[in-house]
Amino acid sequence: MGADPHQLFEEWFALAAASEPNDPNAVALATADAGGRPSVRMVLLKGHDERGFVFYTNRDSRKGGDLDANPQAALLFHWKSLRRQVRVEGPVSCVAPQEADAYFATRSRDSRLGAWASDQSRPLDCRETFEARYEEMRRRFAGTDVPRPPRWSGFRVAPERIEFWTARAHRLHERRLFTRIGDIWSEGLLYP
Repeated sequence: MGADPHQLFEEWFALAAASEPNDPNAVALATADAGGRPSVRMVLLKGHDERGFVFYTNRDSRKGGDLDANPQAALLFHWKSLRRQVRVEGPVSCVAPQEADAYFATRSRDSRLGAWASDQSRPLDCRETFEARYEEMRRRFAGTDVPRPPRWSGFRVAPERIEFWTARAHRLHERRLFTRIGDIWSEGLLYP
């Protein structure tokens, strides 16, 4: 007991990176709209530190709309090969534009073009329409850098609760819960 939850997450994340065959940074993101209607989907964690856990998306997507209306979220990392999971809950805010620009610049050119071509979460009449828009973006940005679209950004979940779950024999699992009040973390156990 008494561990720093961010340091513990870093240790578990490093183990997952070494053992998970695909996307150890995949995380289920749960949001709710203004009416409380929940929605969950997989995203990729692109950064984490003491300030929180960061993922990127189009702010006009369904998750972006949910977070604008109700800036609270929950994350769930599940690393089956390790028989561990981590749950994170807390308020959400946008990352600084410079941080979003820096991450966007690391993406492949095709991914950056795709961000411009996609009206994420909006109805699409057929795949050919999306492919035509992608080709239009290739022509538009030919020979130039592809900047970050204005509505594409990152979100940071600032954890107020972090739970570390470890599978044990006979379903006698271990659940360690860290709860933050201000800058202070307290730790306790939960029944499985």
